Amino acid sequence: MQIYLAVTPGDFRDASRFTRSFSHVAYRIGPESTLLRHNLLLQTKGGLLSLSDRDAPIVTDPDLLAQAVVRECSHRSYGGAVLDFEGSPRKDLQAFAGALAKKRGKLGLFVPEVYVDAAPSAAPMICTALSGGNYALRMNEAAARFGAGHFALDVERLTMDFLLPSPTGQGQPLSREDFTRLAEQESPTVFFSESLCARYFTYTREGKSHFVLFDDADTLARKLHLGQAAGAGAAFFQYPEVRDLLPALFRK
Repeated sequence: MQIYLAVTPGDFRDASRFTRSFSHVAYRIGPESTLLRHNLLLQTKGGLLSLSDRDAPIVTDPDLLAQAVVRECSHRSYGGAVLDFEGSPRKDLQAFAGALAKKRGKLGLFVPEVYVDAAPSAAPMICTALSGGNYALRMNEAAARFGAGHFALDVERLTMDFLLPSPTGQGQPLSREDFTRLAEQESPTVFFSESLCARYFTYTREGKSHFVLFDDADTLARKLHLGQAAGAGAAFFQYPEVRDLLPALFRK
């Protein structure tokens, strides 16, 4: 399984101490279906092109944008592209994903799971952050649906506080600073959930019970192992989420 670290140009130098496999977070969609590049070093070669949908205007010419992505991949010797789309699916972006899937040739293409119907030949990225269900079963279901080697892991470092009961399964995300402060204040007993493949602890504040679910280097490594065993062909870490874990995750 190929493991990529998604980095901005500003983080590239520090990240280079740990790996050489990058997804370059330096691209966005511009006016008139153009591809915009931001602060990328001239000598940057290899890895993957990562395209954001943040503040993206409507893509009026999906083929034009797809051609620009393919040209940039060729120019930079990228092995493919990652559509790092975080917003709700849009018809114009679905059309672009489909156009890129047809024009990519031998280039790899990774898309959010909700975009896979628009680009069936692309590898969907399966989020690893679960607050319910069973992680191993989730991986096996992905393999059954997409085929071994034809899906990837979107490794999200989970750090979330749930107020119990939590019928919706939605918790409050915690920053690293808030999580560290909470753990120091509560000095909790920490447990490991086999089903969620994450650590957790509970605490009570103002008469209300809380359940904190979180990942560390060991749980993320475990998620990679189970994903690879199920047939995941690639995995993606986001540099800001795992900056403090890089020495453990990318041991030489």
